[in-house]
Amino acid sequence: MEGGAYGAGKAGGAFDPYTLVRQPHTILRVVSWVFSIVVFGSIVNEGYLNNSDKEEEFCIYNRNPNACSYGVTVGVLAFLTCLLYLALDVYFPQISSVKDRKKAVLSDIGVSGFWAFFWFVGFCFLANQWQVSKPQDNPLNEGTDAARAAIAFSFFSIFTWAGQAVLAFQRYQIGADSALFSQDYMDPSQDSSMPYAPYVEPSAGTDPAGMGGTYQHAANAFDAEPQGYQSQGY
Repeated sequence: MEGGAYGAGKAGGAFDPYTLVRQPHTILRVVSWVFSIVVFGSIVNEGYLNNSDKEEEFCIYNRNPNACSYGVTVGVLAFLTCLLYLALDVYFPQISSVKDRKKAVLSDIGVSGFWAFFWFVGFCFLANQWQVSKPQDNPLNEGTDAARAAIAFSFFSIFTWAGQAVLAFQRYQIGADSALFSQDYMDPSQDSSMPYAPYVEPSAGTDPAGMGGTYQHAANAFDAEPQGYQSQGY
């Protein structure tokens, strides 16, 4: 945004939801939020199967409970993180301090990169466990679509979170527009680095020229002419 700081305008303006939903990083947050719901929802609803021999559930990913636990944990935490940063997007234009905006953008870069990495790990983990799963563990192919959906949307989440990190880095590079925010001001008369003496306001007094000094009338260059006529002797 032109004339703003770190991608937002001057603080104190009215909230504009239309502008908010058009921002690329906000769109990616909503998409990431939906993807996280798909991942943990698929695993919670259909990621656990019943054992035909024993009345107990096991994870559809190679009977590895860690795979299902990882997918659910990452999905739920990513869901909450999206909500947190969506709230920050709403509040961000009201932040008047440039330093606070900078901290928020830097945290966005770090958190987005963090989640992109964890989704990459989750995708690799779930895909590997799905490949080594035994067909006899699930002869009826129950929950296979949900298992594949969790893997697919874990893969998509890598790019949505990486995209958020890139957009946050671009906002960081934009920096701040100093014309919209108060800067530190130093009185020139108190600045020791000034190479010249400070200007002193002319003092009010008898100086008609207003130059700050005492005015003195200049003496007449010529004596006053004598009054009357004087005769000269010859």
